[in-house]
Amino acid sequence: MSGFVFNEKPIQIERGDGAYVYDDSGTEYLDMGASYACVPLGHGHPAVQDAVTEQLEKITYVQASYPNAERTALYDLLADTAPDPIGKTWLCNSGTEANEAALKFARSATGNSKIVATMQGFHGRTMGALATTWKDKYKKPYEPLIGDVEFVPYDDSEALDEAVDEDTAAFIVEPVQGEGGINPTSDGYLEAAREITEAAGAALIFDEVQTGMGRTGALWNSQRAAVAPDMITAAKGLGNGLPIGATLCRDWIAEDYGSHASTFSGGPVISAAAGATVSTIIEESVPGNAAVMGDYLLTELEAAIGDDVRDIRGEGLMIGVEVGRGANAALKKLALNHQVLALPAGRTVVRLLPPLTIDEAHADAVVDAMAEVVG
Repeated sequence: MSGFVFNEKPIQIERGDGAYVYDDSGTEYLDMGASYACVPLGHGHPAVQDAVTEQLEKITYVQASYPNAERTALYDLLADTAPDPIGKTWLCNSGTEANEAALKFARSATGNSKIVATMQGFHGRTMGALATTWKDKYKKPYEPLIGDVEFVPYDDSEALDEAVDEDTAAFIVEPVQGEGGINPTSDGYLEAAREITEAAGAALIFDEVQTGMGRTGALWNSQRAAVAPDMITAAKGLGNGLPIGATLCRDWIAEDYGSHASTFSGGPVISAAAGATVSTIIEESVPGNAAVMGDYLLTELEAAIGDDVRDIRGEGLMIGVEVGRGANAALKKLALNHQVLALPAGRTVVRLLPPLTIDEAHADAVVDAMAEVVG
């Protein structure tokens, strides 16, 4: 049997409402994973549901070679919200596709082939994005992958400076590593990455598939860090549960992107969902709530279990609790004993990526559960 299974007991999720999901027996779970950050507004948000329903009554799909009002509006919205001078958008269906496109665009625009990526980084599972993903367990069965990829230690500007040279097409990096263990960068690292890549004529790609859409306290983490890359890749929370990805580019990238396309690039229904999601995140100041609740949750977790775990770290509502090699055991206990769903980040970290709309009561419930599980 496939699915989310704990001790051979499957949790079959049937419906969701806000920060909660319900299994087929009606049991309520606090969703502190938001399906890998895919529902930043929570489950069943009316703005997204209404936008999708309204669009379904018009037309479900039209290829990207024909203009469509919903797709065009999404292009404009993403351009308006992206940090200057990023102003062009290519739409796709997932984060791995967004990263695949970014790597192709970088090679086409620079004429170079070398890609620099980070140890412990995760950028997707297609052949190009997978080549820039660190862990062998994801890559070994599919090798050889695309070549000319060099890995450097994360958050090490000296190593990055040594690796990026005149043959480099791009440096791709997560502003906060997700799968690698919820690892934020130190002050100055992203600024150094900007200077190093710019000096070499290489593209700087921020993989914001997980950090985007307000997750770390600003709509884009690049805005929080005050660093404008050449490309931002987005997905997960962009459609509040519906599949969409985006590669946001500066003009010099977009002008020489080569030949790249996707059949389902920005379909009307998906574009309507994404437009409603982004607009609602902005209008309801969701990133601000993520910042406030993230600080609250970090503080309360530190007070309750700080002495019992290796580390508690993160930005906004992207939080990792390093419990050692017992992360899976902790996740099982959280789900089965406390009806709290969380996520792993490798074997050692419990990852919390809740809907960005949670309040103190939700945070307190998680802290109480974690205290009983690891205290």
